[in-house]
Amino acid sequence: MDAQGEAYLEMLVAERGAAQSTLAAYRADLEDLEAHLARGKTPLAKASPAQLTAYMAGLAAQGLSERTQARRRSCLRQFYLFLLREGYRPDNPAQAIESPKLRAPLPRYLSEGEVEALLAAARATPGLPGLKAVAGLEILYATGLRVTELLTLPAAALSTAADCLLIKGKGGKERIVPLSETAKHAAASLRAACAPQKPAPKFLFPGRAPGTAMTRQGFALLLKQVALTAGLDPLRLSPHVLRHSFASHLLAHGADLRSLQKLLGHADIATTQIYTHILAERLQKLVQTHHPLADG
Repeated sequence: MDAQGEAYLEMLVAERGAAQSTLAAYRADLEDLEAHLARGKTPLAKASPAQLTAYMAGLAAQGLSERTQARRRSCLRQFYLFLLREGYRPDNPAQAIESPKLRAPLPRYLSEGEVEALLAAARATPGLPGLKAVAGLEILYATGLRVTELLTLPAAALSTAADCLLIKGKGGKERIVPLSETAKHAAASLRAACAPQKPAPKFLFPGRAPGTAMTRQGFALLLKQVALTAGLDPLRLSPHVLRHSFASHLLAHGADLRSLQKLLGHADIATTQIYTHILAERLQKLVQTHHPLADG
């Protein structure tokens, strides 16, 4: 990676608080373009609009998904905009790259019965893994937290009589999410089981090493093991599927999109609108149930 590329990645960390996963994805994208341009002996910072257009066309020819192409385009536009603003070049050659048309994927979610089956299987799981599974499922399904937000909860989280929890989400933005009594009880059981550990755990979901949080991979594996016990396909389950289930079930029971946007921590309601299919299904059932000609 050349100096301008490294400077851009450093800016993402310093000014935008980019996560390590985001940095790794952007680095990979820029390194892929850098390798492509190197065939014509063009430095990364000197790419022309024609070269970038040809590069993006090549991605489509390779069969990369529309979503991957869109992420690459976004990365390139932001990178060259950074170079423009920092005075490395007089233009943004990626500005004219056309964005691939994305088909909005429907979110995968579980039925309410499947969530109940998961909770029952978690409660039947012995020892600390079972307590972590129960607490994780209860909190995720009650709040719609992202898995990183869940696993970085401090050890004292959910330990008060408060009915809400203050969460710091993406970009350092704070939001308030309501808590259920079952979620608080599950957190208390997990905290009590971890209390004898020395040193005292820093996180509600402690990892194997002292002072660390449980990893995303470790938690996802735990959920898949619980899914097998519940008789569910483990490939259908992930922490994000539980977040989708939280949102989908709320809408199915009458919640509105604007409230859901606040609970999920979406900056733009357009992101929340992926759940509108739930509203459509609810309206369709309403018509089928109450319209006088529905049976005709």
